[in-house]
Amino acid sequence: MSGTEPPRPDLPGRPLRLGTRKSALALAQSGMMARALEARWPGLTVELVPLVTQGDVLTGDLALVGGKGLFTQELEAGLLDGSLDLAVHSMKDLPVRLPDGLVVAAHPERANPRDVLVSEAAGGLDGLPEGAVVLTGALRRRAQILMRRPDLQVEPIRGNVDTRLRKWRESGAGGVVLAGAGLARLGLEGLPLHPIPTDVLIPAPTQGTLALEVRAGGVAEPFVAALDHPATARAATAERLVVAAFGADCTLPLAAWAREEDGWLHLVGLLATPDGRHTARGAAAGSDPESVAAACVEAMRREGADEVLRRIRG
Repeated sequence: MSGTEPPRPDLPGRPLRLGTRKSALALAQSGMMARALEARWPGLTVELVPLVTQGDVLTGDLALVGGKGLFTQELEAGLLDGSLDLAVHSMKDLPVRLPDGLVVAAHPERANPRDVLVSEAAGGLDGLPEGAVVLTGALRRRAQILMRRPDLQVEPIRGNVDTRLRKWRESGAGGVVLAGAGLARLGLEGLPLHPIPTDVLIPAPTQGTLALEVRAGGVAEPFVAALDHPATARAATAERLVVAAFGADCTLPLAAWAREEDGWLHLVGLLATPDGRHTARGAAAGSDPESVAAACVEAMRREGADEVLRRIRG
């Protein structure tokens, strides 16, 4: 970052109220951001306000009961009515279109975006026995696993990280696939973790990225904005534009991963049917996130993305 440091905002005279889900991962992520804010702004106090969201209560397929926005509605309502000052989300759970009056004020530096196979049966997807059961809650993972290993039985799983790990152990499945960033933030060392290369499972859009959402112009915005990591923000912009291009549906079997190398933003995208039989892939590179995303989407469309989307939506 260049230029002069912006003036220090006046402390609000009360704790900032940070809304968070009650899951262990949400509390860990929110606590991490609260500590970062207090360290960046001596004298500032951040209070966690745990809430239960509809996504925590409802069961079944997210795509059928309302999508991932179910994990953010109560938090965003609190931001809009003033009972909360900021909310921390796993950005991949945040719908592309935000309610009027709300903004993402900061994208802290991204954690490792890769998926991880948790398995005692093998050291990776290729080592699993023929016909082994793999658990995952994401259609994106299901599609790419079946592209690589069509012989595997990929079964759905819901719940927080602890619940998924418990269900994996109880089921006797060959493994469960989870986001590596979440496992790291929970400090779950000692598990049989096998990171999956990004050329085997392209990450979900913004996987590993946190979003700090606030009211535009609200008391928290200038404090939160100091935690923004520009490279992470550029990657998030490009990846979310790919999501928006295909209907802004975060439950699609859609992967998009942007990374910066030698000053260039490199983006790869993949849309696939859940069975992995029909796919469209694209890639692009450049300096501007909007232009890179547009070029990647165009490349995916040349590879048949619109037909894949038609098949997905029946």
